Amino acid sequence: MTVYKVSYVVTGSEHPGAIVNLDHAPAVGEHITLGDHKFEVIEVLNLVPPRGDFHYIHATIKLVATFQD
Repeated sequence: MTVYKVSYVVTGSEHPGAIVNLDHAPAVGEHITLGDHKFEVIEVLNLVPPRGDFHYIHATIKLVATFQD
């Protein structure tokens, strides 16, 4: 099974981002949820060449919405 280790870095926000394991590569325009926040992927870069079934990805994201209880 291929694993994509994705480092999400948030632009224009104090949000710390996250490192997440996914079963697919993120794509520009994709929306993701981290905690109470919804983000849009604006850039995707391979950090290093894949190592076996592991891909190391950097994704820059921007805040789209904040959910409130």
